[in-house]
Amino acid sequence: MSDKTFSPPLSTSPSSATASPAQSAPAPVPKPSWREVWRVYSEAATLRMLLLGFSAGLPLLLVFGTLSFWLREAGIDRTTIGYLSWVGLAYGFKWAWAPLVDRLPIPLLTRWLGRRRSWLLLSQAVIMTALVCMALTDPKLALLPVVWCALAVAFGSATQDIALDAYRIESADTQRQAALAAAYQTGYRLAMIWSGAGALWIAARAEIVGVTTYQHGAWQAAYLVMAASMLLGMVTVLFSPEPQRRELPPSKNAADWLKGALIEPFADFLRRYGKQALLILGLIAIYRISDVVMGIMANPFYVDMGYTKDEVATVTKIYGVIMTLVGAFLGGGLAMRFGVMKVLMLGAVLSAASNLLFAWLGTRGHDVTSLIFVISADNLSSGIASAAFIAYLSSLTNINYSATQYALFSSMMLLLPKALAGYSGAYVDAFGYSNFFTATALLGVPVLLLIALASRSKTAPAQ
Repeated sequence: MSDKTFSPPLSTSPSSATASPAQSAPAPVPKPSWREVWRVYSEAATLRMLLLGFSAGLPLLLVFGTLSFWLREAGIDRTTIGYLSWVGLAYGFKWAWAPLVDRLPIPLLTRWLGRRRSWLLLSQAVIMTALVCMALTDPKLALLPVVWCALAVAFGSATQDIALDAYRIESADTQRQAALAAAYQTGYRLAMIWSGAGALWIAARAEIVGVTTYQHGAWQAAYLVMAASMLLGMVTVLFSPEPQRRELPPSKNAADWLKGALIEPFADFLRRYGKQALLILGLIAIYRISDVVMGIMANPFYVDMGYTKDEVATVTKIYGVIMTLVGAFLGGGLAMRFGVMKVLMLGAVLSAASNLLFAWLGTRGHDVTSLIFVISADNLSSGIASAAFIAYLSSLTNINYSATQYALFSSMMLLLPKALAGYSGAYVDAFGYSNFFTATALLGVPVLLLIALASRSKTAPAQ
């Protein structure tokens, strides 16, 4: 793990959402050949999602993993760092403003770029501005301003995720969603290499030689470069096509608009899945719990184990993310070939089990070889799980409410894990790293039961 934070043929549209699960199942669609599976990765929509995935992945570590490394080096205690991870709850509540992103036009900008691209560009501008403000603030002297800036980055990043998930779902049919998810994950993880290893490398090189104490100027240089890196996503948005516009029914008044924007997306989901909706939401809520809770303490663990910036950058931020990319492509291909639910189960087993390796690593001291082994297993597992899970969430989404419904699913994915993760620092202080890693592995056991139940239900994607 560098920092843990993630299509079957169903129909010709990006969602199977317009039909009730109670209706008779459609005739099985022939499975694509391996040649057809891999050819999807060369399509324009897939390559575009690679670049937009980079834009989505860049902010994450800058308010979590990389920030926790910075804060720990600045002398901030682990308990405080754990509590500061609650900044990530912005991702857990993004469903609250997703209806606005789904329907509300931005003056002038939406007319020029369209609904999806205008929200993407606005959110990217917010992220860039907040990163610049973070760079200009020293947490050792004033922690609160850094927290507010991190909240702004998280809010802008969550908004970008809402618009981008809708853009992805509306850009291709269901059969290609696993490939788009894998490309998205690839861009996302490449950005994590840059915002993880790149930021640490820049900070290390910007330090004044001979000075062994904390140097804010080094981190300032790193975060200013990260802010400038958001330009790649902004340029991609400007040169990307807007998905075909959906004509929304006209609203007679404000109450009618609120009903269509806020209530109907959730009511649609409940109508389609009925009692099975609780099972689906339960699975979504805890699927990544082992990863997310464990991930907050990853970088403090590396610091406390004596790993240098260059070692962490090379092993966990570069090599580890490459392993995640391998896992993402493997997971996307396996999901298209064998079905999402089987790969979802595989990813859950591997992700929970890999946390036990960190408990073992804690007994090894400063051992780079062991770190490489653990990172290899952990990140490969994370990539497989992420690609399958994104494809699963996409299969549940109705294209008529793509932004709102996907935001609900992805918010639930993070809400409970992020809430628990806030106590991770206090848990480590009380019980130690080995007990913490073991406990996070056990958190994954209930996930296996829910996947087994979901696989047998009518809500499961075609196998």
